[in-house]
Amino acid sequence: MEKQGFMKALKCRECGREYPLAATHVCEFDFGPLEVAYDYDRIKKSMTRDVIESRPQTMWRYRELLPVAGEPTVGFQVGYTPLVKAPRLAARLGIRRFIYASSGSVYGVKDEPQVTEDLELLPISEHPYDPSWGYQTTGLFAPSVRFGGPDGFARFVDGAHRAGLGVLIDWVPAHFPVDEHGLAHFDGTALYEHEDPRLGFHPDWNTAIYNFGRREVQGFLVNNALFWAERYHVDGLRVDAVASMLYRDYSRKAGEWIPNEAGGRENWEAVDFLRATNRALYGSHQGVLTIAEESTAWPGVTLPAYDEGARTNLGFGFKWNMGFMHDTLQYMARDPVHRRWHHGEITFGLTYAFTENFVLPLSHDEVVHGKGSLLGKMAGDDWQKFASLRAYYGLRWGYPGKKLLFMGQEFAQRREWSEERALDWDLRQSPAHEGVRNLVRDLNRVYRGTPALHARDCEGEGFEWLIVDDAANSVFAWLRKAPGAHPVAVISNMTPATHDHYRVPLPHDGAWREVLNSDASAYGGSGKGNLGKIEAQGGSAHLVLPPLATIMLEWEG
Repeated sequence: MEKQGFMKALKCRECGREYPLAATHVCEFDFGPLEVAYDYDRIKKSMTRDVIESRPQTMWRYRELLPVAGEPTVGFQVGYTPLVKAPRLAARLGIRRFIYASSGSVYGVKDEPQVTEDLELLPISEHPYDPSWGYQTTGLFAPSVRFGGPDGFARFVDGAHRAGLGVLIDWVPAHFPVDEHGLAHFDGTALYEHEDPRLGFHPDWNTAIYNFGRREVQGFLVNNALFWAERYHVDGLRVDAVASMLYRDYSRKAGEWIPNEAGGRENWEAVDFLRATNRALYGSHQGVLTIAEESTAWPGVTLPAYDEGARTNLGFGFKWNMGFMHDTLQYMARDPVHRRWHHGEITFGLTYAFTENFVLPLSHDEVVHGKGSLLGKMAGDDWQKFASLRAYYGLRWGYPGKKLLFMGQEFAQRREWSEERALDWDLRQSPAHEGVRNLVRDLNRVYRGTPALHARDCEGEGFEWLIVDDAANSVFAWLRKAPGAHPVAVISNMTPATHDHYRVPLPHDGAWREVLNSDASAYGGSGKGNLGKIEAQGGSAHLVLPPLATIMLEWEG
């Protein structure tokens, strides 16, 4: 039925009943979100405070969702980060953006209807201990009452979908707490877990480990994964602690674990469960996305889990690149004068960057428990910290792989994150913090609008080194490219020294436009640069490299 001049149809996915937008509908089959078609031009103007510019000038911005035709507000202003398609999954996924938030947040608004933004939430399943952030769950099938009832979560997902947002949730099938009201010794016996603690107890978290080899337990967990997709229509799962599932000796000393039948350390029962979960999800839900938090060199995490393929192939869509996060943050924490001796902490990751479909995470784990914020991890005084963070963000957005940024880091929050308080939004009144936010906004815009930066993120042909060995100056330069697209050169100078005549090899002569400069005054930088354009002749160009900065140059053709 027509609604408010822009709704073309509104009906329940399961029962097919049509009803007004403002009505409350509880379907006997489903509490989940509704199928709805939009007139996007009208709904965009109706749902945001300011009129969005027409393409291609549109930029990603903070903005607050407003009531539409009397509907309650479904969101509020927070941060964002892009996740753009893996080419081999393009037909299924389209273009995606990733946003990472704690469970209670609605996180970001999209500008263009053909781009799908995704909210990734920390676990929303019921859990007894607040500081676990949901990673020790007792109720896998129950959205936490901390934020409302099941129908409330359904409305949340529905509201996100109405705004053009996908919803991903962190999912924890690796272990569960041993609280008496949970699954531990559910019927007085080890029903869901192993009886032997060498198999059934996790020493890091004092939790129980599921008995993945038991058919009923595997069915329980696989169906829980399907449950979130089928009943609440979530768009994907990020699976927590996969590494702890794959190895029987994970975080155990000799004598504290039992080898498998072949005498090895692989937990083949857990492997088979993960393969079954990915086959079930991808086989029944078009457009679903699964992501593994896996920190080892296990082969084939993102290879399809075909029956005829290797048993090690797990079938995930993406894998977190934990090595990138560790190595690059360690590099940025070093005094710039010492970075020349640790050049490999940036270059090493490119030796394996295309072995999996990687997401480059800057996750909640890096900004809690005394680790400080990303800004706090940078070396030097306040000026150097902000400049280094901007340069790092520029390098990361130009680095192969999808991008994930935990909330608060897009405006350089100074304090580490805590579940006990809100983000420090007042910092946006500071030019330095607002400058970082403006940079992230523009990095998203450039990343989204430049195929060379995203279309071959997971394939080696999308990357080429230009300068790999200038450790003395701590300079890195590479080329990002894609078929039919103008290439982009990404150049980072990780010292406070300005280079006024630095030679960079380039594959094409002619004009190269400076599409981004992290040292621009609009971002709080010194304003040094190349006046928007450089000319390459004879296979190279001489440019200005600003201090502690990353620049991006796109060939104009």
